[in-house]
Amino acid sequence: MKSIIKTESLTKVYNGKVLAVNHVNLEVEEGEIFGFLGPNGAGKTTTIKMLATLLKPTDGEALVAGFDVLKESNEVRKRIGIVFQDPALDSELTGRENLDFHARLYGLARSQRKKRISEVLELVDLVDKADTLVKNYSGGMRRRLEIARGLMHYPKVLFLDEPTLGLDPQTRRAIWDYIRKLNVEEEVTIFLTTHYMEEADYLCERVAIIDHGEILVTDKPSKLKRSIGRDLISICCLNSPRFLSALKEAEWIESLKIHNETITLGVRESEGKLPLLIGLALKNNVKIKSIDIRKPTLEDVFLYYTGRRIREEEVKGIDQFKVSRRFRRR
Repeated sequence: MKSIIKTESLTKVYNGKVLAVNHVNLEVEEGEIFGFLGPNGAGKTTTIKMLATLLKPTDGEALVAGFDVLKESNEVRKRIGIVFQDPALDSELTGRENLDFHARLYGLARSQRKKRISEVLELVDLVDKADTLVKNYSGGMRRRLEIARGLMHYPKVLFLDEPTLGLDPQTRRAIWDYIRKLNVEEEVTIFLTTHYMEEADYLCERVAIIDHGEILVTDKPSKLKRSIGRDLISICCLNSPRFLSALKEAEWIESLKIHNETITLGVRESEGKLPLLIGLALKNNVKIKSIDIRKPTLEDVFLYYTGRRIREEEVKGIDQFKVSRRFRRR
């Protein structure tokens, strides 16, 4: 497949002190839905802003639709659409008027604007609300209109920055279906950021996990989940060095991670491994408080590669590192 986005050592440092994006290398294939998965402050939005020519990289290179984001920024802008986290609609205009205004900015002729407005309104199921003031739209309707606006000028790449942030679960799922629909019908490559595991799993053909400005791993969600074991056994117990050593030496354990009092093991055919696990615990005088068996999720993948859950990062807030600690060449 042809790459429509490609970066090499893409880096952004704010004020010469705070490293937000650390030598990111990635390739996004034409026509795919690609996900950037990570907590707030991980560098997702900063990366999108550099790819969309809204921020200049401190170091590295990036090509979007074959054009350099620094040297050919105008050509890049002609070929991309973007939906920001924060609302950017004029609430005193109707949906149709918002779309028309955006199309004028891109120089679409009157006849072309009329045709395109009808197309994108139908795509996001807002035909019956086209002449309603946006201030009377629900949150989900506003998000759909913003997506429609991003498609007005026939972009090759559509950037969606946290497209369902703040929406209720039912509305979020509806937005997912619209995103899939426009990916197929508009033949547009979609690059989305999210911290919702289920969103990345449902929508994305490939996912990159980003943390502290660095990409830790990139692959299909199914392969990422398989990479940490076919099944997961989570054991809640008091940590014991002898027990941990025994687990690490067990050949039937494919992966092992420790998170507070929870030990998570990746294994095959978990039911058959329970007697072995309990035997090791008894042998090492370890009292198991609880055992949970499940299939891996992207939450487990994130925990495996970062050592913590993404929800913990949401509580902590912005999480960025000083250049003196993290800024280094690869």
